[in-house]
Amino acid sequence: MGISFAHSFYLGETMVDVDDRIRQLLDPILASLGLDLWDLEFQRQGPKWLLRIYIDREETGVTLNDCESVSRDLSAALDVEDIITHAYSLEVSSPGLDRTLSKPEHFTRFAGSTVKIKVYQPIDGQKVFRGKLLGVSDEGMVKVEIPAGMIMEFSMSMITKASLEIEL
Repeated sequence: MGISFAHSFYLGETMVDVDDRIRQLLDPILASLGLDLWDLEFQRQGPKWLLRIYIDREETGVTLNDCESVSRDLSAALDVEDIITHAYSLEVSSPGLDRTLSKPEHFTRFAGSTVKIKVYQPIDGQKVFRGKLLGVSDEGMVKVEIPAGMIMEFSMSMITKASLEIEL
């Protein structure tokens, strides 16, 4: 899934091109700090644009210092490269405990966790499913065991939103 945009074009470029240029700047910054890109969003919010970066570190998580370092370094790199030529806000944060799952590797990493899956089209009259994430099949289907004991499979294209549920 990756980057989400409010529009498919940005100042004459496709959003995929802008995404790629931002990622080229971001990848070495994250690698130098031992971090991973969880997700990236670039969208219009009112008169301004918002570039939101979610970072993660698998073993120890993300600190405020990590967010500040990525924000400072990426902001400087974006200013030099002039990819975004108008006013925008940059936010860097952890994906949080109730993080959105959008890539096959997200579903694989959090197998065994409780998830909430929303789908575009109702399945047996239901659009929201909660259960234990079993992972992703070889065919790319997200597998979830719902409380009734039934195993449901969802293609990535069926899913509107998937997120971890905080277990108390």
